[in-house]
Amino acid sequence: MAYRWTNDLTPADVTPKSVYLNRRQILAGTVGLGAIGLAGAATAQDALEPNTLEEITTYNNYYEFGTGKSDPAQNAHKLVTSPWSIKVDGMVDNPGDYALADLLDGLTVEDRIYRFRCVEAWSMVIPWNGIELADILNKVGVQSGAKYVAFETVVQPENMIGVQRRVLDFPYVEGLRLDEAMHPLTIMATGIYGEPIANQNGAPIRLVVPWKYGFKSIKSIVRITLTDEEPPISWNKANAREYGFYSNVNPTVDHPRWSQATERRIGGGLFSPRIDTLMFNGYEDEVASLYEGMDLTEFF
Repeated sequence: MAYRWTNDLTPADVTPKSVYLNRRQILAGTVGLGAIGLAGAATAQDALEPNTLEEITTYNNYYEFGTGKSDPAQNAHKLVTSPWSIKVDGMVDNPGDYALADLLDGLTVEDRIYRFRCVEAWSMVIPWNGIELADILNKVGVQSGAKYVAFETVVQPENMIGVQRRVLDFPYVEGLRLDEAMHPLTIMATGIYGEPIANQNGAPIRLVVPWKYGFKSIKSIVRITLTDEEPPISWNKANAREYGFYSNVNPTVDHPRWSQATERRIGGGLFSPRIDTLMFNGYEDEVASLYEGMDLTEFF
């Protein structure tokens, strides 16, 4: 069932395509400070000039392609995205290895303009093209008793220098509670601006959960597992103190090394003013009920 959600953003809110091409536009030495901002196409002319396209496309985080900000732009072209299959297993009625086209066949691709908030305290607005994850899960059949959905990123050691160097415990893994996964806001994105996602941004298919910090939106997915136990996730395994399982955008709960109360919009220039971060990244009305009764400082 498509079109369960009505968008409240317009094309005027969208980060310009030339700026978006590399969304992790962070100056060297200021990781976590959200150095560059943009309030959207409507106000970009009033902001300082952004970095050149060449500058900003050399800064990205995709650790499978290295830890340097220029590494993904230099190395992601090596990612092999065709053919592509996704293993669906666990507590599903129709497990199997699905060719991507077969898994998505018959499902509706929608345009979704979403806010995107990085845990490093910068943000943007992005026009995604994708399919509601709920439609994919309903297609494979979720069994009674399933409580969580786990995801896994592709590992291509011969093409991914970061995997060779083991900068994280690969494969990169993420997870959602089932009700989060089935929420109409949660999509599996296959495009941006009507074009296929670039390799360094998670080609050919990635998760997008707009009320959570960006690292929850796992890239280049090759496995989806339904389970009755909370799955381990990569950043929580690497540093549980800093990265919780839920990682909902919450301006009242700071990262141990920086405040989450404000953010900078990408593209507005080095000195653009910070803006207040919204609870659940502005989607509080839609998703707050998922966490009713939970202590969000404990379940962060």
